[in-house]
Amino acid sequence: MNPASRSARVAVAAAGLIPLAGLVLAFANDGLGPEPVEEITHRTGGWALRMLLLSLSVTPMRRAFGVPWLLPHRRTFGLLAFLYASLHFTTYLALDLDFRAGELAEDIRERPFITVGFAALVLLTPMALTSSRGWMRRLGKRWRRLHRLAYPAVALGVIHFYWSAKADRLEPILYAGLAAALLVVRAAWAAGRKPSNYATLRRAKEPGGIPEEKGRTP
Repeated sequence: MNPASRSARVAVAAAGLIPLAGLVLAFANDGLGPEPVEEITHRTGGWALRMLLLSLSVTPMRRAFGVPWLLPHRRTFGLLAFLYASLHFTTYLALDLDFRAGELAEDIRERPFITVGFAALVLLTPMALTSSRGWMRRLGKRWRRLHRLAYPAVALGVIHFYWSAKADRLEPILYAGLAAALLVVRAAWAAGRKPSNYATLRRAKEPGGIPEEKGRTP
């Protein structure tokens, strides 16, 4: 199987849904412990951050190891990140707050870890909605600028995870280190890059025809 083919992308997406399937099965079999809502919230938030970090890791890995077939999977990881982030927020809104909008607004205003987590979801939303080739074509250079929001989104996501951790903070610290490394690499590349147009971005999406990118982000 061509690792950049549609079938490969479907396989990667299916693999990315395995944690969700495991969560559903655990919930159905009362396997989430004494506080299932907290466990669902923790798992969906953790996978949202992992998928976002995977998405942002694609370009550095492609350049470092010469594996251009990774590039088409960046969108898949990004959409999976948005899916898990949406489930994370929905769990909080539905099971913690019982859809009480007033309490949601109060939490966003007064609890910093909720504020930054909600801000991260807000930044991910327009990227998910404009991830298709059609939007890439319509937005042109603005598409590239819009999708740079992935970098502040991952920073906010790491802060949210760290602040919400009650005891063991090793995992959020590790994610913070990885996110910081990705941001440093991104900053190091930014100065000398040439802008890319829609045709370049579209070619980069095509299996087997991925050029060396000069301006594609994130």
